[in-house]
Amino acid sequence: MKSPADEALARAAVDALTGQLALVPKPGLPDPRDLAARVTRRDHGGLRWSAQALVPGLTAMAAAARRTGEPTPRLRAELGSIGRCTEHSVGLAGGGHRGALWTLGLLVAAAALDPLARGADITTTAKRIAAHPDRTAPRRPSRGSTVSAKYGAAGARGEARAGFPHVRRALTSLAASRTAGAPEEAARLDALLTVMSTLQDTELLHTAGPLGLRQVQAGARGVLEAGGTATGEGRAALEAFDADLNERGWSPRGSAGLLAGALFVDALPVTP
Repeated sequence: MKSPADEALARAAVDALTGQLALVPKPGLPDPRDLAARVTRRDHGGLRWSAQALVPGLTAMAAAARRTGEPTPRLRAELGSIGRCTEHSVGLAGGGHRGALWTLGLLVAAAALDPLARGADITTTAKRIAAHPDRTAPRRPSRGSTVSAKYGAAGARGEARAGFPHVRRALTSLAASRTAGAPEEAARLDALLTVMSTLQDTELLHTAGPLGLRQVQAGARGVLEAGGTATGEGRAALEAFDADLNERGWSPRGSAGLLAGALFVDALPVTP
């Protein structure tokens, strides 16, 4: 049985995802300018539409966690099964969001398991869920797992099993930027660049190889070192970085999903 609290968590997660999509510019990633320019290769509008198809699946994940009450192997298998069904539904709605679904699904389940948890406590609970193997998963390797094995990258599974360190880094960056007086959009863009600067993004490894990945990481660090996106110099560096990635066709999608996860955790109301 699903509760209003389960759906509230799911909708908060989708709001975080669409909030990430609304940022401009995101280096190499879809943003609202695609609609104005009628760009079809990245289809920002389609991604916003298909994000809504995540709500039923994320609600079911929250309900499964609340019903189970512990981060058990059974819960991990149930989340995997729900996630695969949700991927199919999202595909029918236009596709996308596979990495974000993995991240948000585990974080939503963790938040449902411990409704009073916030911040790093949620990522720690997600780590306990992800530590269990999904014995019902298809045996064929995914592209991400193949790339992870080839290059020794942590990949999405490694990120989850480590307790989402890049979600935690993004949360720290958000807090620091807000304390420094940065506008909210700049704080979120700086959090994205913070993730991008160190993440071993398997999508980038697949399309650009290790040298390309290091170039993207260096570009993200360059924007932050120029003062971040709230400054004129940093904003100019961001625009140049975005133009370069778009020209090369490199898309750091893993960073976008992890920022969505951080925005979800950040948006949970503070408990008394």
